[in-house]
Amino acid sequence: MTVPPIQRSAGLRSPWLLDVTLGLLVVAALPLAIVTIPNTLSVVAKLLPGGIDQVGLMRTHGLALPALMLTVPLAAVVLRRVPVLHVLLGGLLLVALSDAAGGFAGSELMVGAVRVLRGVGSGMVVPATLAAVWGRGPVLRALWVGVFSLSLLAAQALALWPLDQASSWRVTLQPYPMLTGVALALAGAYVLVWMLLGRPDGPGFDDGERSRLLLAVVPAAGIAAVGIATATEEWRAVPVMLLAALAVAGLLALASIGTAESRTLAYSMVAVGVVLLPSAAQVTMVEMGGLGGPGLKGLWVPYGVAGLLAVAASVAVRRLARASARWLAPLGLLAMVVGLCSVRLMVPSAAGLVLVVPFSLLAVGAAVALTSALQEVGVGAAVFGLSLGLAGVLAGFLLGTGVQMAMLNGVSSAQELVDSFVGALHSWALVGGFLVVVVIVLAAVTARRSARNVPHVPCAGPGTPVVAESDDDDPPAEPPASVPPAGAFGEPAPQGDGEDGPLPAVPPQGHSPEDTAAS
Repeated sequence: MTVPPIQRSAGLRSPWLLDVTLGLLVVAALPLAIVTIPNTLSVVAKLLPGGIDQVGLMRTHGLALPALMLTVPLAAVVLRRVPVLHVLLGGLLLVALSDAAGGFAGSELMVGAVRVLRGVGSGMVVPATLAAVWGRGPVLRALWVGVFSLSLLAAQALALWPLDQASSWRVTLQPYPMLTGVALALAGAYVLVWMLLGRPDGPGFDDGERSRLLLAVVPAAGIAAVGIATATEEWRAVPVMLLAALAVAGLLALASIGTAESRTLAYSMVAVGVVLLPSAAQVTMVEMGGLGGPGLKGLWVPYGVAGLLAVAASVAVRRLARASARWLAPLGLLAMVVGLCSVRLMVPSAAGLVLVVPFSLLAVGAAVALTSALQEVGVGAAVFGLSLGLAGVLAGFLLGTGVQMAMLNGVSSAQELVDSFVGALHSWALVGGFLVVVVIVLAAVTARRSARNVPHVPCAGPGTPVVAESDDDDPPAEPPASVPPAGAFGEPAPQGDGEDGPLPAVPPQGHSPEDTAAS
């Protein structure tokens, strides 16, 4: 008896090792990239040297977010040609280089260069990690969404943590050098495992995604220009809010391009970007110890609980929910609306544990909405939505800044300052909740219109020949003569001649009242 040769599987050997390494890399690198966004230099203003322009230094410190959101769509275009691992390693190396250069920064120009460098590196890490987990198991993609939601929620607190009892203002330029080293070590381990286990292929981008990704650079550049102009020209509150609202409208208009599934994801990304980090940042600042809150030490438990719930909710949606469960995306956004309502009711609070409610609703709602929407799109549409969402972060900051400027105008005492600051947070929560509701309604309306635009195929009885549509003017082909067409209920249609001539094989379709209504 001949024994057939043993065929080796084309799959990976020990794929769990690759997944574990990649999961650890996501947990380390993604928060490291998102923590680049907050501008915390004003917190250590007392430590700044007196011989430099402190206001200008704070403005250049804020260049990291514009650089990040401009890099994300460009890095996504590069991912179509360059392996994901190379882009991820390049981004982490730029972040490490910014850490090293931050220790020598002593001028406004140097600070701006360091922050732009860090923003570019972080802008490469975020889409690269998403593309890296795309071809792996469902748990890894859900982990990415959960960590991304937690990172947006806790970015402000993570950026402030190293500044507690800081002795140098340069800490803001290199907040977590040890975590950067850990991320680089994990990236090196991932490269080693990737080479030993068979070098799995990266995700495939559609050819038509390049133009959409490049188009996402346009609103990002416009919002970046508005943000820089508002910081340098000292605009008033009303123009800032109007321009921020116009920026959000532009992002939603660009999110309307594409299929119904990609629109749902893009709308959800814009809503999460505009609302989550700007809201959490204001809550964190209100709950600082100097304003009567518990301080950062009292906020870590709510942040931790919200993060664990976000990751668990994302994994549950990815593993248990069907791909057609489109109702989960608006449900997640609705949970964020409830979280913003709870901010108005529970913040400020001297007890940090109370903040578990708004933090969990915001993080879990974002995780559920994004995980559900990501199930129905490809990696190109996913990175396109991510680009719009990160551009929405700056638009949300601009809108929140305009609200604060309007509320803080004319403040003359410390108590009035605190009251106005809290009032600005409550007003922003109202604005953010209204914006998320608008996104939910917009997504529902566009989905309904897409369903109406689906071409209607008239019902036909069994055996009715189906004539394919043709672009040319040729007449449709006749049904085969050897197969007798069926009648209305499936029985063979009568053949032969009638009193007025030959009977048609298929009765002509009668005039429908819907045709009259449509005309």
